[in-house]
This record gives sequence, structure tokens and C-alpha cells, in this order.
Amino acid sequence: MAKKINTGTSVALILLAILVITGLLTIPKAYRKYIKSNTAVNEKTYLYIPTGASFKQVQDSISKNHLLIDSSTFYDLANDREYSEKIKAGKYPFKKGMNNREILNMLIAGNQEPVQLAFRNVRLKSNFAALASKKLEFDSASFARLLDSTAFVKSYGFTTENVYTMFIPNSYEMYWNTSAKEFFERMNKEYTTFWNADRLQKAGALNLTPQQVTILASIVDSEALIDEEMPTIAGLYLNRLKKGMKLEADPTVIFANNDFSIRRVLNRHLSKQSPYNTYLNKGLPPGPITMPSIKAIDAVLNPKANDYIYMCAKEDFSGYHNFASTLKEHLVNAKKFQQALNQRNIKK
Repeated sequence: MAKKINTGTSVALILLAILVITGLLTIPKAYRKYIKSNTAVNEKTYLYIPTGASFKQVQDSISKNHLLIDSSTFYDLANDREYSEKIKAGKYPFKKGMNNREILNMLIAGNQEPVQLAFRNVRLKSNFAALASKKLEFDSASFARLLDSTAFVKSYGFTTENVYTMFIPNSYEMYWNTSAKEFFERMNKEYTTFWNADRLQKAGALNLTPQQVTILASIVDSEALIDEEMPTIAGLYLNRLKKGMKLEADPTVIFANNDFSIRRVLNRHLSKQSPYNTYLNKGLPPGPITMPSIKAIDAVLNPKANDYIYMCAKEDFSGYHNFASTLKEHLVNAKKFQQALNQRNIKK
């Protein structure tokens, strides 16, 4: 006689089997969703999330840059964690081997990777705005508007002509989604740090403001092809300022003509009407003609004492200068250089 099967036991076994089967099906999905590597990159690749971006924009950017192997499991977890309500702008590194949890933890926490912004000897404000906007989220036009806003720069103690002196050439670390105003504020803090008590005291001893020091440094930097000559050139121009002489610096003429291809300054260049033309105007121009290096600024603050008031590039085109204390000496030096230009057929 066959044994009677216990109904309760049978149901329990069936339920157990269902649970086992369900578990076997669920475990691989959970593994893919939480643990398995899901980045489709072999080397570090960046996801840029703009300020105010929607979840759809993030999805489109991830798709466009082919960052994920299995986007469905990522978006499942993103929905579970309500990522669409926690989006933070920034530059985020996707690395080989990252799983969905690691990616979302990074994005939700806003653990972005900073960018390095380095600049030196940038000639024009427009060039600088373009350079900064290539590294940071804001567009060049928004930053240029700040630099050209009389009211905005005045609140920091600058004019639209001399505001360029605020930017101290160096390498800076900041976040990609830094706004134009935040960038300006950061640079102003760097400027305040740079102009410490020692530098301020040296500027005061020269009877110059920090802005004037930087304007003069921009001329020194433009004249000096050899850094070691900077203190001597600075001393020369300071001598001219003290004597009430025009600076007569060729780089200011080139700037005034807005023609940076000029290799030989001619009379027609010298007659250009501009507050930046130091052949026509006494004293310093209203703003820098380039963004001078820290070395040039410190050369002005620590000039080499001399009695020179004239200089001319050496005729050997070595980058060095012939310096002179009298006009007679200078004319001899100038003639040598002009002859060298003629020999090389440099006419303009």
C-alpha cells in the first residue's frame, strides 16, 4: 500500500523550490546590478555634467561617450537611489573596473576630479577668457563681460583697464563647474595672497601701486628675452619714470597698433594715437600689455640699480641688450642694430 503524501510537506517543498529557483535567477541580476564591473573604458574617461543638467542629459552624455557596458542595471540602481533628484555638476572620472555602486556613490557625493589651469604671458583679456573657458564650464563671453563691467571690477578695487593685473600667472587647481564669478573671486584671493606685506612694502618704496608694478612688469617681460636681464631693464625704466621721461618702450607701440607681427618698429607705428603708446604719452599705460610672469613682477620690485636710460637689442640677435646712460652711446648701439636688421632684410 502506497504511503500517503503529507499535503503540508508537499506545499512546503514546492515553495522551497520556487524560492531556490527565484534566488538562482535573482543572484546573477543582483551581481550585475551591484558588484560586477560596468565601465566600458580601458583608460580614465570623463563624464562632464553641466550645471542644472537633467537626468536625461546625463543619460545622453553617458550613452554618447559609451561609458557603460550594461546601462539598464545602472539606471535601475540610479532609480532606486533617486539619483535624478541628486544630480551634481562636475567632471567625473570613469575608470576601468568600476561597478554601478561605485559610479553612483561618486556622482551622488559630487566627488569630481579637479582640473589644472595654468597660464602665463597671455597677451589680451579676450585670449585669457578663451583659455579659461576651455578648461572650465563657463563660456568666454560671460567672463569677458565681467572683465569689461566697470561696476563689477570697481567693487574689487580695479578699473576695466587695469583689472588684468589681478591675475597672477601660475598653475591652479579648481573644479570644472566653477562659474565665471567664482573664478574671478578665486583669482582675487590669489592676488591678495601674492601681494603680501613684503611685496607691498617694496612697491610703496618705489612709489608704485601693485597695479602699476604689474603694468611696468608687463613691459619688462615683453622686452626681456633673457630672464636675467629683467632686473636691469626694470631699473632702466624706473630711472626714466623718476626723471619724468617717456618710457618709449617698443612693445607698447606694438600693443597700441594691435599688430603683433611687427618685428621692426617704424615711424608710422610710433605715431599711433593710443594711451598705450609710451612714445607719445608720459608715464605708464593704463593697463598691462601682457600678463607678466611672477619673475618680471619681482624684477620690478627688486630692480638692479643702474644709471641706464636707453636700451637696444644687440646686433647679434642673441636676445640680450646693449644698455646706455647717454643718448650718444645709445645712437651708436641703435645704428648697429638697424644695420643688422637691414642685412637680414627685416623691413617691418
